[in-house]
Amino acid sequence: MTRPPARRNRNRGRSRRRLLPRPRVLLGTLLISLFVGVLVVQAYINAEFTSDHLESEVGDQDGVPAAIRNGGPIINTTGGQESSNRLPARTIALTFDDGPDPEWTPKVLQVLKENDAHGTFFVVGSEVARNPDLTRKITADGNELGLHTFTHPNMQRLAPWRRTFELSQTQVAIARAADVHTNLVRFPYSSKPQAIDEVNWRIVKEAGRQGYLVVVNDLDSEDWQRPGVEQIVRNATPKGDTSAVILFHDAGGERSQTLAALRVFIPMMKARGYRFTTVTEGLNLSIADQRKDSAAAVPLLPVNPEASSTDRLRGAGLLWTVRLADGLVWALAGLFLVVGLLTIGRTALLLALATRHARQRRKPGWSWGPPVTEPVSVIVPAYNEKEGIEAAVRSLAGGDYPDIEVVVVDDGSTDGTAAIVERLGLPNVRVIRVPNGGKANALNTGIALARHDIIVTVDGDTIFEPDSIRMLVQPFASPAVGAVAGNVKVGNRETLVAAWQHIEYVIGFNLDRRLYEVLNCMPTVPGAIGAFRRAALAQVGGISDETLAEDTDVTMALCRAGWRVVYEERAKAWTEAPATLEQLYRQRYRWSYGTMQAMWKHRRALTDSGDSGRFGRVGLPFLALFGVALPLLAPVVDIMLLYGLVFWELSATMIAWGLMLALQLFTAAVAFRFDNESLRPLWRLPLQQFAYRQLMYLVLIQSAVTAMTGGRLRWHKLHRAGLTGARDLAAEAPMIPSIPPTGPSQGIAPAVDTWPPVLGRVSDPAHPAAGRATARPPVPSQAPGPWEPEDLPSAGSPPGGGSGPVVTRGA
Repeated sequence: MTRPPARRNRNRGRSRRRLLPRPRVLLGTLLISLFVGVLVVQAYINAEFTSDHLESEVGDQDGVPAAIRNGGPIINTTGGQESSNRLPARTIALTFDDGPDPEWTPKVLQVLKENDAHGTFFVVGSEVARNPDLTRKITADGNELGLHTFTHPNMQRLAPWRRTFELSQTQVAIARAADVHTNLVRFPYSSKPQAIDEVNWRIVKEAGRQGYLVVVNDLDSEDWQRPGVEQIVRNATPKGDTSAVILFHDAGGERSQTLAALRVFIPMMKARGYRFTTVTEGLNLSIADQRKDSAAAVPLLPVNPEASSTDRLRGAGLLWTVRLADGLVWALAGLFLVVGLLTIGRTALLLALATRHARQRRKPGWSWGPPVTEPVSVIVPAYNEKEGIEAAVRSLAGGDYPDIEVVVVDDGSTDGTAAIVERLGLPNVRVIRVPNGGKANALNTGIALARHDIIVTVDGDTIFEPDSIRMLVQPFASPAVGAVAGNVKVGNRETLVAAWQHIEYVIGFNLDRRLYEVLNCMPTVPGAIGAFRRAALAQVGGISDETLAEDTDVTMALCRAGWRVVYEERAKAWTEAPATLEQLYRQRYRWSYGTMQAMWKHRRALTDSGDSGRFGRVGLPFLALFGVALPLLAPVVDIMLLYGLVFWELSATMIAWGLMLALQLFTAAVAFRFDNESLRPLWRLPLQQFAYRQLMYLVLIQSAVTAMTGGRLRWHKLHRAGLTGARDLAAEAPMIPSIPPTGPSQGIAPAVDTWPPVLGRVSDPAHPAAGRATARPPVPSQAPGPWEPEDLPSAGSPPGGGSGPVVTRGA
């Protein structure tokens, strides 16, 4: 009996998925590779070079023929020959190195044109690629082009393949820019024939094998030193009636003295009977003179011969690559400036407003108002929280607040979470069992069955201090307050990953909440410790499950409804942070994606009036700018750091990075002081810049891509190990005598249609927090597809889905 075809196809599909990378991963890898490649190209073409007159010692010259050392400036080693040539008497070839330069080359061309003279421009390939029109103008004006390598390196220090590459790339750049080919090359840092040693002679012969004539010079104007016009003219003036190939520069610095010297030099030498030619024209004149004395016919060389179509095509690709690389680095530099300004502006605003908040809270006699002593209901949604649920419930039930009701909503756990709580037998703790329907559904169920009007929401892995609930509810003394955010602390700080999160919680969350409260645009009441008025929740439609960040969603809805959301730093909750990078990535991915969902959901606040509009025009832009845009752009800082360390000046790069780190350390120190935390963990902050921060970049980038492409993100259930010492912390809470539950061993609570109740009401779909706030009808269980992890239900369908009887046990 053969296997069903469907199974074979499914297995084959799984095999393929294991062998081949996902399209998004492959696309991301290709884009990153392209990005890195372009940066490398840009760094290569932007290699900084020094003056052509690099001081170097002349080496051994025994292997250099005397005819070369004592010969002319045009050296020919093509075809195995070894000869050199001078220009005819009273002939000058003006040569210009290091261009084309958009500022100085046009001015040099204008001087030559005014004096009816031509020159030979030995151009740098990378500058040709950046200035193709100017390169074409050089030849259009009757001048000649020669190669001066692509990046102006010292050829003695390069491998043979790199020397060939430097010349060939410059050749194709010229071909695309000016549609010409050149047979002339001048090496950077070369001098006169007398300075050629054995090392340079090998490079000269190597160029000859590639068909190039190597041009040095007879006279150096030394205009690169800017010694003054008179001295430049003196340096360039040949003795008697001798010919000369003279070196000038049309780039590489300020060249006003060069221009002034040329305006004096050319007319002066013409008055002495000199003619000005290009190098090739002068060489052809020498060849013509040799023909008179020799029977052998020596062919003349063409000036600026036409380039081949292959070179033009290769040059087009090269020019576009250079433009792309330059554009990318300019864009990165612009983004770096933007990131720097945003970071400095945010830091200044954060420190000013957070300091104002802290000082206000710590004034003698400051209070929220009359003490709040109303009964409190604590809702604990729990899904497979067996590791930490006992410690969490004991810390909640044993708080020093006078009247606490703890409602644990077991959201279809499969690890005995509900049984653990029931065995505690705490009189002020109730357990409600519901089919697995997601966190929002569990919260709404707990709120619906809670007895009191002040609601505290707590994650199942969180431990409260004895006074946390009392501190948390005091802001409700003000009738304008609809919700309170508590102070979340990382309880498992032993590992490096968790310690980094501890720093982030103190700086990135708690310090930010001070700022948000002052601006009255608090975006999130954390799920680990938050308090709400029942009336406020009812007004906004309860906890919606339309986003993965239900805490951010409901907080934004409360702000839009006009409720004040505040931060109470004295109400502390200890939570278990992810201990591995994988778990951290999953958690932050969900947080980031959920926050973006909430921002999009509440986008209409931007155009609303009243309280909603105030939040939309302050809170949403602030969160979008500093919570999304700035972190998305922040990788530019690291990219520029790496780029600078490798390709730019090391000291300047390290100073810039050090200043950025100092700013972060100062902000961190302020935040830790406000939170009464030890500064000792901050020694890890520099290390955080090289691992943790990059992970957060990837999280936010992937979240943004998922949001923009409409992808579905699934709820990532974290694996808990329980807080270190959690049982000891729980044991320190006041012990409550175990009272056996009365009545049936398992009671059934009243049927809950939804919370807030909608029976007899017409729902308002346009409400800021409109959305599903209840468990839905049962959905038949389906095995997940091979591409869907079983423990990662979709955002639209929390774990398991479905609804059923709500079962309670306890008080």
